[in-house]
Amino acid sequence: MADSREQEQAQPLLLPASDSNSKPTQFQRPPRVASLDVFRGLSVFLMMVVDYGGSIFPMIAHAPWNGIHLADLVMPFFLFIAGVSLALVYKTRPPRRLAATSQALLRALKLFAVGILLQGGYFHGVNSFTFGVDIQTIRWLGILQRISIGYIVAALCEIWLPPPRCKEHKFDLRSYFSHWFVAVTLLALYSGLLYGLYVPDWQFPESISTSSFPQIDGDIIYTVNCSVRGDLGPACNSAGMIDRYVLGINHLYRKPVYRNLKECNMSTKGQVSDTSPPWCHSPFDPEGILSSITAAVSCIIGLQYGHVLAHLQEHKGRLNQWLWLSASFSALGFFLALIGIPLNKSLYTISYMLITSAASGLTFIALYVLVDVNGHRRLTSVLEWMGKHSLSIFVLVSSNMIVIAIQGFYWTKPENNIIHWIVTRFVHT
Repeated sequence: MADSREQEQAQPLLLPASDSNSKPTQFQRPPRVASLDVFRGLSVFLMMVVDYGGSIFPMIAHAPWNGIHLADLVMPFFLFIAGVSLALVYKTRPPRRLAATSQALLRALKLFAVGILLQGGYFHGVNSFTFGVDIQTIRWLGILQRISIGYIVAALCEIWLPPPRCKEHKFDLRSYFSHWFVAVTLLALYSGLLYGLYVPDWQFPESISTSSFPQIDGDIIYTVNCSVRGDLGPACNSAGMIDRYVLGINHLYRKPVYRNLKECNMSTKGQVSDTSPPWCHSPFDPEGILSSITAAVSCIIGLQYGHVLAHLQEHKGRLNQWLWLSASFSALGFFLALIGIPLNKSLYTISYMLITSAASGLTFIALYVLVDVNGHRRLTSVLEWMGKHSLSIFVLVSSNMIVIAIQGFYWTKPENNIIHWIVTRFVHT
């Protein structure tokens, strides 16, 4: 069947999508939605720009804590695209739901495993050309792991929840009530854990800190005074507490972005001063357990945009539905921000999730009008190519293979290479 063929071609990261306007035969590979490929390529391109240019231009790097910079849009873009693609993959309800669930779980596990390999610390020695990771300090969560979690949550919604009951030839997003119910339930669970859990004082040894001073026999213990509930600061939030208890502090990200806050007095070499508050030295994972709950909702929202693409045939009808969704999410997100729920990527707050989902929707609308409505594919051909090879490019960038390849060409001495020149010229000055 055509639908099972589409499912076989699906990949969890930025799924290849079929065009809802055509019905592929059993012997024909389903065509792709060009604007979705362009969106994939744009997301990968932005990831490269902020990864390599963020240290040179801090305004595009991740916001130190509250706020949204360019880099803070990349993860929501990935999740949104995965959701849109799922709606096209499961355009028709799979007849064998257990088999479809097994396939989705297997894809998610594969993506999770690749994420551990890329961001767990295996490719860590860019400057020394070394590799390998200590299992005691491996990072379990990361970008691909988060996408795999959002993917499987949205896939299970699409496979198992009751299909919509729409009138003939009439599509209505409200008919996906069960999907919205899951999203609201996840947001309620997230809010209860974020604001309701009590965070006690906690400690960690200097051996896992980011201190710029050498370790002294491993006897120094940092103490973070909390004893609060509902704190959304970098030191005493419940998201960090959950990760420390469940994952272990040794397995969290060692270079959290909040080190760029003024309180942490971080040097140009990326080291935190020993006079900074204790929490500045602690690891913290921006792709942690609690924030993955709201990240999964981003994928469910993308799924609803995909339903519009899959079941409405006219451009005008699609654009009207998408604009209505984006305007609603944007208004609600800004309202929550005004009443005190900050825009925070590290915690993936509800206001941040809504506004970045709206931004994802508006970006997709612009690309859809440019590429699929007006047919300007030549203007975006490079991005479309990147979108078709997004996972391969992601692997090369995340593993630093591109940097290592460029760094391998030098003049007279290994230090005389382009990468070393850029780091010393722009990053350490």
